[in-house]
Amino acid sequence: MSRVTPSLDDRMNARATAVLERTSNRRGLGRVLPFLGPAFVASVAYMDPGNFATNIQGGAQFGYLLLWVVLSASLMAMLIQTLSSKLGIVTGKNLPEHIRDRWPRPVVWFYWVQAEVVAMATDLAEFLGASLAFALLFNLPLLWGAVITGIITFSILALQNRGFRPIEIAISAFVGVIALAYLVQVILSRPGLEALGGFVPRFEGPESLYLAVGIIGATVMPHVIYLHSALTQNRIPAGTEEQKRRLVRYNLLDVLLAMTIAALINMSMLASAAAAFHFTGKSDVADLTVAYQTLTPLLGGAAAVAFAFALLASGLSSSTVGTMAGQVVMQGFVGFQIPLLLRRLITMLPAFAVILAGLNPTETLILSQVVLSFGIPFALVPLLIFTARRDLMGGLVNTRLVTVTGWLIAALIISLNLYLLAQTFLG
Repeated sequence: MSRVTPSLDDRMNARATAVLERTSNRRGLGRVLPFLGPAFVASVAYMDPGNFATNIQGGAQFGYLLLWVVLSASLMAMLIQTLSSKLGIVTGKNLPEHIRDRWPRPVVWFYWVQAEVVAMATDLAEFLGASLAFALLFNLPLLWGAVITGIITFSILALQNRGFRPIEIAISAFVGVIALAYLVQVILSRPGLEALGGFVPRFEGPESLYLAVGIIGATVMPHVIYLHSALTQNRIPAGTEEQKRRLVRYNLLDVLLAMTIAALINMSMLASAAAAFHFTGKSDVADLTVAYQTLTPLLGGAAAVAFAFALLASGLSSSTVGTMAGQVVMQGFVGFQIPLLLRRLITMLPAFAVILAGLNPTETLILSQVVLSFGIPFALVPLLIFTARRDLMGGLVNTRLVTVTGWLIAALIISLNLYLLAQTFLG
């Protein structure tokens, strides 16, 4: 009689359960590894092509001035993603499901519609980023880059048929590519010690404030607030409240590790752009294509290729994650889903429309970030409400300090995004 080989998910879950039940003899990375993954998937949204656009523009125009903004936005994101993942672990339901269960039906349907619009805007930016990277690397027409992007993201999404850990590994590998590419960028651009001055909070005129708002708006992504709670719900069985408490602690380590990597990548983007463009008299570089073309004469072909590969890895991985988030949004809010490949086809259409219309990809990326800013309050406010409810969270309810900090962050992000929208539409 043939033996059934346990899947990767089964093997890792068995190791995780042994750790939670305190029967595991593993130490170090072997003990932590089964718990890593969801935050790495979510972290991709914090280094998507929209971040490339805002970070490069910030570094080119203002040098190291806005490094403190990137750091602050990353710290905010750490708290928000921790709360989202905790909600999924403790309650076994994701954020859209909680909204559907507890709020009036018209509100739920409104939430679903706005979340779908936000998801499509997200996917537009990410799909365009990958398509542009293919065009830059291989001198392809943008349309063919889009076709190849669609084929590859279909292939990545197919990994979900083998469980959640294979796709977590694939997305984490893309994060590794982005990190390696920007390590090359930093080595070649050689930011000076004066970069440390960029961590002193200050602005230089209204333009730097406006760009800082754009950086924060491009950092906190509503679709991964929904998604992260779904990635952790029922991922690892935890039968008792004590086991859930341990699982939440390991999950915090996952968030801190993944989001620290994302923060370092974003700061590297801005610092290398500052060193390569701002201090060489190229402070007007704000277009991704121009940035790629300008890097070769300034730093050599390796820097340009590293930039393009980072953009490619960012676009492919974040586009995949965006499609996953869209599926969670639909299933959570309205209780049904469509085949993942059909959703991928639908969300590709706006990107193809932009390409066929001949619109500027970088300008479209920035516009998509404005659309995303509409969705942030709708995800953030209910997250703070639900994680502060003892009847839902039990002993793992937010402390008063966490709740107050969360609402202060929400108020700041919402205010800054209202400012960004006002400046965008009213000038």
